[in-house]
Amino acid sequence: MPEPTTDTFKTMAADFFDTWNFPNYVGAIDGKHVRVKCPANSGSMFYNYKNYFSVVLQAAVDASYKFIAIDVGGYGKQSDGGTL
Repeated sequence: MPEPTTDTFKTMAADFFDTWNFPNYVGAIDGKHVRVKCPANSGSMFYNYKNYFSVVLQAAVDASYKFIAIDVGGYGKQSDGGTL
């Protein structure tokens, strides 16, 4: 993904305000545990609080729902709120 510039952030903030009436926002973020088969020799690293094996997907989008940041592959034992 391209490295954002100051102008890019200013444009994203203006778009968020124009579309959603949220001032000074550049993105919305959320996470998801994606179910996987237990990787070999992983112990409990991928076992999450929902009692299944997972990797964590976390992403941020701009005001038009276009991805601006993505992180995939965090251990399932991690909270989806703490991976980026």
